[in-house]
Amino acid sequence: MKLKHTLMILALAATTTLSGCAFTDAAPAVSYTSLSGQQASTDSLKGKVVLVNFWATSCSGCMAEMPKMVETHQKYAKQGYEMVAVAMSYDPLNYVQAYVNDKKLPFFVTLDKDGSIAKAYGEIQLTPTSILIDKQGNIVKRYVGEPDFKELHQLIEQQLKA
Repeated sequence: MKLKHTLMILALAATTTLSGCAFTDAAPAVSYTSLSGQQASTDSLKGKVVLVNFWATSCSGCMAEMPKMVETHQKYAKQGYEMVAVAMSYDPLNYVQAYVNDKKLPFFVTLDKDGSIAKAYGEIQLTPTSILIDKQGNIVKRYVGEPDFKELHQLIEQQLKA
């Protein structure tokens, strides 16, 4: 019985390890409409390294990380990096618009009015949550909470060179 249990654990560990190496997790096919009416989609963003950031004006962690998100965007935008800031469905449009205008956010901002974008990315409920996507549209890394920006920048640079 103990041998069987040990073999099952080893098989599970091997499967988990291999799945991290052998398979890619494609970003969901999603369409975005910015607060200014611009359109984007998972397909239209292929060829760029993209960070999809789920946030809310009521989220203190989101407000704390946003200046670093702006800096990251400014650092890499001319090299093929794009950020899509997805305000959560419960965030009032007037709050989101006021924040975007006040902070002069330089990237694509959308309001997930019906929660469909959060649902497509795996029922995102915690903010901030950020998802880094490579040029082919595959998920490279998910961050729940504020990212380690040094690590995030290294990943962005690695993906921009790929």
